[in-house]
Amino acid sequence: MRIITYNVNGIRAAMSKGFIDWMREINPDVLCLQEIKASPEQVGVFELEEMGYKHYWYPAQKKGYSGVAIFTKKEPLRVTYGCGIKEYDDEGRILRVDFEDVSVMSVYHPSGSSGDLRQAFKMKWLSDFNNYIHELKKTIPNLVLSGDFNICHKAIDIHNPKSNANTSGFLPEEREWMEQFINSGFIDTFRHFNQEPHQYSWWSYRAGARSKNLGWRIDYNLSSKNLKERLQRSEILPDAKHSDHCPVLLEIRDIV
Repeated sequence: MRIITYNVNGIRAAMSKGFIDWMREINPDVLCLQEIKASPEQVGVFELEEMGYKHYWYPAQKKGYSGVAIFTKKEPLRVTYGCGIKEYDDEGRILRVDFEDVSVMSVYHPSGSSGDLRQAFKMKWLSDFNNYIHELKKTIPNLVLSGDFNICHKAIDIHNPKSNANTSGFLPEEREWMEQFINSGFIDTFRHFNQEPHQYSWWSYRAGARSKNLGWRIDYNLSSKNLKERLQRSEILPDAKHSDHCPVLLEIRDIV
């Protein structure tokens, strides 16, 4: 199973930059999108269905903001929209599909970069998300969390850790949360296979950051530890340029 997470920063904008052609070429089994900023009625889904995808959308209540979606070639047994907490569900931040032997979630963590109120919202979300996931794991042990976490875990994950030490997305309390969350039963699948520096999934639009590779790694496929033996490959795909993010791939072995 080829699972890809991709913050498209507006799916309509991404489609205008060749997103559908990229999908045909890469041909993921499950594509988890974040920041779709649209509903299916605004996008048109004929091409997705022509390629054989079932598609599930969870846009935010606010138009042109946030939202997640999952496109999958394999029909899920169950689709769950949201986490049951209205303040998060109104922003369209969690969507999950359950298959026979694994569940995949598209998740879009809040950013705190716009100021203190949203940073406080983000920290509350992190606490609530932690509780939600660990309750969920009691009934769904084989879980892949694919999405934009808006946190760089370690210094290797950001181009300039010293100057960003007090920046939202790399704050000590955010990094500590990420450390504890992963250690509670997850694998950062990209780092499981790749320990090289300068591997990023988001770049600012300012000052030619992407061409200089001055980026942040904030997009993850985290898998439950009990999927470890099924992990085959994980890669960042920086050549896809439909967004200020790029996709991150995870391949897991199906149960035979």
